[in-house]
Amino acid sequence: QVQLVESGGGLVQAGGSLRLSCAVSGRTFSSHAWAWFRQAPGKERESVAAISESGDMTVYADSVKGRFTISRNNAENTMYLQMNSLKPEDTAVYYCSVHATAYYLSLARAGYAYWGQGTQVTVSS
Repeated sequence: QVQLVESGGGLVQAGGSLRLSCAVSGRTFSSHAWAWFRQAPGKERESVAAISESGDMTVYADSVKGRFTISRNNAENTMYLQMNSLKPEDTAVYYCSVHATAYYLSLARAGYAYWGQGTQVTVSS
């Protein structure tokens, strides 16, 4: 059974930093892109960042470019999201996900088949 478990969320002041982690168990996805999404109250779930299977390619939503960094450790089946210079508009539940198709990097939500339960990030002004 595939499980994705996010951790590292919390309450932080604007300008602060948080590091999210996503631990994957039940299967190895070293050939698949992984990604972070977020969903604020009353809004659609949106993409944040995605990373290729080897980690050598990354893509970011314009809203987080230059502030967030996605990374992964295939040996540990873990993915990270380093979030710096946080803003109140970054407040959301953050989800990690794994793409269903191997060797395919995309920020589009379609195609991401495995999801964690989410971790809350709240940025106060």
